[in-house]
Amino acid sequence: MARPPVDPRLWRYARSARRYLALSVALSLAITGSIVVAAVMLGRVLAGVVTDPGARTLGGWTTELLVLTVAIACRVLVTLAQSRLAHRAGASVVAELETAVLGAGARLAPRELETRRTELAVIVGTGLSGLRGYLTGYLPALLLTVLVPPIVLAVIAIHDPISGLIVVVTLPLIPIFMILIGLLTQGRAEATLVATTRLSDQLLDLFAGMPTLRALGRESGANPPAAEAVAPSTMADRVRDLGDALRQRTMRALRIAFLSSMVLEMLATLSVALIAVSIGLRLVFGEMSLYAGLVALVLAPEVYLPLRMVGERFHAAQDGMAAADRAFAVLESSPAPADPDRDGILALERESVPAHFAGVLELRALSVRARDGFAPADLSARVLPGELTVLAGPNGSGKSTAVQAILGLLEPDGGSVTVDGIDVWALPTDEWWARVAWLPQRPVLVPGTLRENLELFGAHTSASPAPGPARIVDELEAACLATGFDAVLDELPDRWDTIVGPGGVGLSLGQCQRLALTRVLATDRPILLLDEPTAHLDADSEATVLVALAQRARAGATVLVIGHRPTVLAAADHIVEVHATTGELTEIRG
Repeated sequence: MARPPVDPRLWRYARSARRYLALSVALSLAITGSIVVAAVMLGRVLAGVVTDPGARTLGGWTTELLVLTVAIACRVLVTLAQSRLAHRAGASVVAELETAVLGAGARLAPRELETRRTELAVIVGTGLSGLRGYLTGYLPALLLTVLVPPIVLAVIAIHDPISGLIVVVTLPLIPIFMILIGLLTQGRAEATLVATTRLSDQLLDLFAGMPTLRALGRESGANPPAAEAVAPSTMADRVRDLGDALRQRTMRALRIAFLSSMVLEMLATLSVALIAVSIGLRLVFGEMSLYAGLVALVLAPEVYLPLRMVGERFHAAQDGMAAADRAFAVLESSPAPADPDRDGILALERESVPAHFAGVLELRALSVRARDGFAPADLSARVLPGELTVLAGPNGSGKSTAVQAILGLLEPDGGSVTVDGIDVWALPTDEWWARVAWLPQRPVLVPGTLRENLELFGAHTSASPAPGPARIVDELEAACLATGFDAVLDELPDRWDTIVGPGGVGLSLGQCQRLALTRVLATDRPILLLDEPTAHLDADSEATVLVALAQRARAGATVLVIGHRPTVLAAADHIVEVHATTGELTEIRG
């Protein structure tokens, strides 16, 4: 389906674009008026000077020259104002849409967010920036196309009907060729965005699996192991192929853009030349006045100019509009934002976390719909304080999904999750999350110092003002020793005050995992949920972490771990097998 020149969803989701559109229309009208006034004044002055020898004095044309100067100055100033407004509006609209897409992505279900994370990253990271070209170039040219040609054509027809007829015949040729070019390039921008997303997804997976690839000697395309020598390609070859495909697709789009611009320029030039020849011949034979010919000749290029500008800037706007289409799809598929009034009413109906919090988790026939069934399916288990419980099962069985249901991040399609007999969906979110420390598969570090990252869960560094500093220091040191993060601290220049993230020190995947583990173990929250906590640790560090988790469980914490390694399963007090689609819970040990 063809994309409309001005997508109404843009004005719906970006309020700043509405004001920009209204101001652009007013400025385009001012530009159109300036063009007509300048042409009429120029025609009067030149025709008068040529045909009336007695009027060849500067004083006889003061009024016309003054109006001409004002018209030219007005056109220049209004064009500059429109360009300045367009750049500001472009930045504002892009920022507004990026914020809206991020908010919509945050409201997606965790499983859907996981599948669309690369798409969201491409849209917000680079895709929507293409809208600047649409707002600063294509849209102003489109408005001028709607306003300038009809008005200027009417002025030409009044002064010279024959020139007006030539314009009427030749002007539609440019939109016709633009439509043909649009049909030829239809889907090119979308295909480029899809290729960019695929390449980004491939690179993201490559970086995430780099430790495994390095362990297998497959981090580069050179010298693969003999057992894998028959493989059709390596990961480096695959990324190179995707990059080459994206480069070729981009070059094809640029080639078509240059050729289409040349065609439109040629059409406009030939049309203006046809009008000029017609006017010249009729002036030679005395069939029209010099004033009418000059006005028509001056205005003829202005009729075609907006259409030429639209053709030139059409391709530059397509990438941004393709990204905007994907952004609108995200916004329309995302749940509506929460209503504060409704949430206030629901908060009154919710139960508070009991004062005597035991931390007994119970999963009762928990089922969450997946793409081809349920994952997990009919999962029932009791996770008790004082015990280390492990969720085990094949990939895709729903282990991480079960933890997300426990956190209240997604609502089960069947069954329930309760804590101390209360459904987690009946608990105030802030109160519930204040009692849970969660380690996801991909730990996140916020830009700032290590101290600020550690204190996300309320854990304190040795320099933090808090009651019982000696106990806090001991707990923090024990957590760092358990995770091996003490060795990482020794290598950093400012220890806990070291800045990480943009403008700071970069941490490896294993170091991020150790910091996230330290963050969990250094907190006194009664429920610990850990998703593959030892995935990026060596054997010695893994053993130390498992001992620390077992000690937290013996101290009365509710510890639930997702794992499949034999060492993790051996450390468990209870193992809960998770199945997808039609599987049932099997209590293996207890």
